[in-house]
Amino acid sequence: MRAVIAEDSVLLRVGLVKVLETVGYEVAAAVGDAEALLVAVEEHRPQVVVADVRMPPGYSDEGVRAALVIRRQWPEVAVLLLSQFVEERYASDLLTSNTSGVGYLLKQRVANVDEFVDALQRVAEGGTALDPEVVAQLLVRRHRDPLERLTPRERDVLALMAEGRSNAAIAGALVVSDSAVAKHINSIFAKLDLPQADDSHRRVMAVLRFLEVA
Repeated sequence: MRAVIAEDSVLLRVGLVKVLETVGYEVAAAVGDAEALLVAVEEHRPQVVVADVRMPPGYSDEGVRAALVIRRQWPEVAVLLLSQFVEERYASDLLTSNTSGVGYLLKQRVANVDEFVDALQRVAEGGTALDPEVVAQLLVRRHRDPLERLTPRERDVLALMAEGRSNAAIAGALVVSDSAVAKHINSIFAKLDLPQADDSHRRVMAVLRFLEVA
């Protein structure tokens, strides 16, 4: 699988290249700013992009703005954003543009190579990967209807869904059975007034309702 990396820190950029190559990715380009990222994506058409949120020249939101351009112009390219801090708006902005193949992780998560690689693989395969810290902060802020209808356990399940976890992974994290998770998810769908549709679509809609970007 072909990847492009955009990170202004040379040390972290080299580390990301080594991690991705070690697990079998072909790193087509590794660049240090958002403009070079867009050029590299147009040239190499990777399956996945790993990009810092803050990059030269302004060190504000260059990375996420480049990610939004990528999702608009090349929607087949998955994007995993990295950030030093929890910046909720960026997660919402990215999810609003497209609900598949997106991720947002704190850079500290990269230190756990297995966790990072697992998240990257989910995103590259069309799933989502939101950092648990981002999810936790959003959960604290979002306490308005219809989310107020959810029980504490249903909120836990929905938070893990927002991280992109499967039913089995949610069951493992909460130490409950797969059937219990399925019941919680069906209850979430009902309480959030989500229309009948395939379960994968309703999972996305539930996460969007959770993030209040639907």
